[in-house]
Amino acid sequence: MSKNSKILVTGAGGFIGGALLSVLRKQGYQNLRAVDIKPFDHWYQRFEDVENLSLDLNLRENCERAAEGAGEIYNLAANMGGMGFIEANKALCMLSVLINTQMLQAALKHGTKRFFYASSACVYNGDKQKSFEAPSLKEEDAYPALAEDGYGWEKLFSERMCRHFREDFKLYTRVARFHNVYGPWGTWFGGREKAPAAICRKVVEAKISGKHEIEIWGSGSQTRSFMFIDDCTDGIRKIMDSEILEPINLGSSEAVTINQLVDITETIAGIKLKRKYDLSAPRGVNGRNSDNTLIKKYLGWEPGTPLRVGMERTYRWIYDQFMARERGEANVVRESSTSR
Repeated sequence: MSKNSKILVTGAGGFIGGALLSVLRKQGYQNLRAVDIKPFDHWYQRFEDVENLSLDLNLRENCERAAEGAGEIYNLAANMGGMGFIEANKALCMLSVLINTQMLQAALKHGTKRFFYASSACVYNGDKQKSFEAPSLKEEDAYPALAEDGYGWEKLFSERMCRHFREDFKLYTRVARFHNVYGPWGTWFGGREKAPAAICRKVVEAKISGKHEIEIWGSGSQTRSFMFIDDCTDGIRKIMDSEILEPINLGSSEAVTINQLVDITETIAGIKLKRKYDLSAPRGVNGRNSDNTLIKKYLGWEPGTPLRVGMERTYRWIYDQFMARERGEANVVRESSTSR
């Protein structure tokens, strides 16, 4: 794409959307449009040299307004959050199907050249994730379909929609299945945060309060892989520019248990905590890891930031955010910048 071509990022007020816009600006793209349903003062990162629009993309007319003139669209908009949120909001997560369907229609109407859709590892068959041994899930393991109820089914349906728009209408579409993205500038409190951010916050709270204990959802034996945000944005750009037609994993293959994730965070913080396990809390599948065979075949690349390195950067950022909030500083999570 030309540096002057208009690029639209939806979900731009969120964690990944804001990070992607930051990368595009640094790469010299000057005609950027950012869209999110949240009011501007709730965006995690907002840049004054970007066209920022607060629009509800559940409405078709807003999708058409957002897509007008866009040569390239990155659709990251969705109703989602951590396991606690998606378990309690299945209908709301399913309604995100309106966003992707209407954005695809708007892309066709306005002659968009390329369309990226952010899917999720939650599309994978639940029967293949019952072991705590962190099965490495290949792309083919999404079928026969038994996706995570609500959020996962919406993502799987929208993947198929992207495929059929490519096959029937010749729209250039690319789909990546994200595996647990984390890092600075992400949600770290309020109920929508993912496990790495939640654990960092809990460790900070324990350290500051002097109450040296931490609550862990589930037994702590659940296994996951976690992808640092810089790897995520790098992968998004590589996949958009690739010849990969099918949905593909975008995640780290470094699997750990939740207990090991706590171990890493404790080491970073220089503290040891008593662990209390809430077995009644939402905890998702027992084991999930990203099989990166296919992405390495296509791109000769895979997410490579070691978890220890990414968690240290994330912990330091959340610690600073926590302390700023304790001092009563407003809008500590958000950035407004014109710098490149």
